[in-house]
Amino acid sequence: MTPALSVSNLRKVYRGGTVAVDDLSLAVEEGDFFGFLGPNGAGKSTTIHCITGIATVTSGTIKVFGIDAVKDYRKARSLVGLSPQEFNVDVFATPVQIVDWVGGYFGIPSAERKKRIDELMERFDLTEHVKKPFRALSGGLKRRVILARALIHKPKLLILDEPTAGVDVELRLDLWRYLGELNRDGTTILLTTHYLEEVERLCRNIAIVAKGKIVRQGPKEEFLAGGGIEGAYLAATGATPDHIAAGAA
Repeated sequence: MTPALSVSNLRKVYRGGTVAVDDLSLAVEEGDFFGFLGPNGAGKSTTIHCITGIATVTSGTIKVFGIDAVKDYRKARSLVGLSPQEFNVDVFATPVQIVDWVGGYFGIPSAERKKRIDELMERFDLTEHVKKPFRALSGGLKRRVILARALIHKPKLLILDEPTAGVDVELRLDLWRYLGELNRDGTTILLTTHYLEEVERLCRNIAIVAKGKIVRQGPKEEFLAGGGIEGAYLAATGATPDHIAAGAA
């Protein structure tokens, strides 16, 4: 079966010589819920930016359901929904305007777009906030709008970059339930997060990146059997518990 996402020998060097991603390879199978972990500055967001065309690839290949994400960008991008860490929206626009614009970008007809937006506003409890400017919303509501925007075109691959950062426990649990439903319905999900309990709850396979390289990857069960995801993460990234304790002292 063709992977939902295949990244082979990806390298990204920024102007000035900074190597953000260095010979990174991973495969996400269709239907998987894949955890992509690493410390700040490890190369996670840069990898996502390369997948979605926000950043240009220095070398290597990226394929989305077998489609080259560089050579056939538009077709590959139409299969991907991105919920970024940053709130990269017009802060004066309303939730409906924000989601509608992206629906138009993906060529969804007006009537279908309106129906889909109504469904998403209801699903994320945004109906009573549809006329408010984005800047007036709470952090949790802003996260919901960003996720709704990512889902407007019903992507086959959903990429989530810190989707629950800054939200309260109740909303986080609600988003977990919804993401689980999406995945069970067939949406492939790539998740980056610093909440390891989120990974343990949702993901089936995990890759850990540090300094632009994959340092460990495999099924979640392998991480759990070896002492837990946290221990595996700290060891793989070089920040062992003893090292952290010494630094705190």
